[in-house]
Amino acid sequence: MVSNGWFFWAVLSAVFAALTTILAKIGIQGVDSDLATLIRTVIVVLVLFGFIGLTGKWSDPSALSANTWLFLSLSALATGASWACYFRALQMGDASKVAPVDKFSLVLVAMFSVVFLGERPSAREWLGMALVAGGVLILAFKR
Repeated sequence: MVSNGWFFWAVLSAVFAALTTILAKIGIQGVDSDLATLIRTVIVVLVLFGFIGLTGKWSDPSALSANTWLFLSLSALATGASWACYFRALQMGDASKVAPVDKFSLVLVAMFSVVFLGERPSAREWLGMALVAGGVLILAFKR
């Protein structure tokens, strides 16, 4: 089956991502999507400060390498752009259509992981990605 416990955390991530979409769709009624994204981000930051403080996981950020700072910063910029675009799409469209298109990121992660990380997905994994891509196309385009 699945080893190292990653699958458990990945499933929880999917559950929370699904809840994020439903709760956000309800919460952004009558609110600018960018303001909603900012409010959500501030709350996430506060929760993480509390979590890190309570669990004793704080360490000196200045001890991190320049490379770590560069890539975490780039990741943060990509996250912010993704959240802003996602909330805008969610405000304009149905959650049941926006979320699956957003999950096209699964296909892009597979492709980017080959190019940038040197990973080699199996034929079975590529088939899964092709099915996800096909599902996104079915959901995205009207007849």
